[in-house]
Amino acid sequence: MMWGNQTFNTVFILLGIFDHSPTHIFLFCLVLGIFSVAFMGNISMVLLIYLDPQLHTPLYFLLSHLSLMDLMLICTTVPKMAFNYLSGRKSIPLAGCGTQIFFYVSLLGAECFLLAVMAYDRYVAICHPLRYTILMNQKLYVLMTVASWILGSLDGIIVLAAALSFSYCSSLEIHHFFCDVAALLPLSCTDTSAFERLLFICCVVMLIFPVSVILVSYACVLRAVICMGSGESRHKAFITCSSHLSVVGLYYGAAMFMYMRPASTHMPDQDTMVSAFYAILTPMLNPLIYSLRNKEVSRVLQKLLRKGKFI
Repeated sequence: MMWGNQTFNTVFILLGIFDHSPTHIFLFCLVLGIFSVAFMGNISMVLLIYLDPQLHTPLYFLLSHLSLMDLMLICTTVPKMAFNYLSGRKSIPLAGCGTQIFFYVSLLGAECFLLAVMAYDRYVAICHPLRYTILMNQKLYVLMTVASWILGSLDGIIVLAAALSFSYCSSLEIHHFFCDVAALLPLSCTDTSAFERLLFICCVVMLIFPVSVILVSYACVLRAVICMGSGESRHKAFITCSSHLSVVGLYYGAAMFMYMRPASTHMPDQDTMVSAFYAILTPMLNPLIYSLRNKEVSRVLQKLLRKGKFI
């Protein structure tokens, strides 16, 4: 890309997903409601884990970072979408577009690796309970969490640098409610085939590798659960893992659908709906899944509410 004034002054138009019909106004209000629940839910999870010493364990340390990532992810897209809709201004400058791309891709990548770390944690807890404190010591799980953030950020930098290297000389209207790199590709008059291959490789690393770790971990967990003699132990192990598996299924299914397909097969309306699912709905579901299906979290929350520390 030629780094001239024309490039730096590029302004994109986010077409969004809502108009001002009664149905779309209702859907917009619904999205705001989902955003509010996701925002409060993830903040609550972070504070809950921070405030109660009973939750200062590897699993809840990882869960607090998952909630933080979800909080940042939903704040990357929804506030700008809401501002554009309410103000009628649909423009976003190149700098703002690049900021959205970086944070969005970085957080998606970081969550991919963090979910794999959480699967490993469940594998160690169920298959090697007596060695859990050794195999998941504080230094190790902090290191793996930091590595998840760093690897996600590297992915964001790579994708951002590539996206900014294109020349955008056709229509600058983005058929999306935020700057998704897949929605930018059709606007470029530069050959993007090399970038599409790079994006596919990044997706293999960021999606297929963590999914492989998750599948192997839970295959071992399933074998260990089957061998358990006590029905109560099997039930407890199932409850422990089912929340994580629910999140994994929601997250990776949508992400693979979006980024593991050739660009020629992408349809703007379909991609927008799928993106809305894992960029808006999933961050709301994660804290609900972990809190409603986790008796320990519910018990700690009730205790803090009674003491008046969680207001």
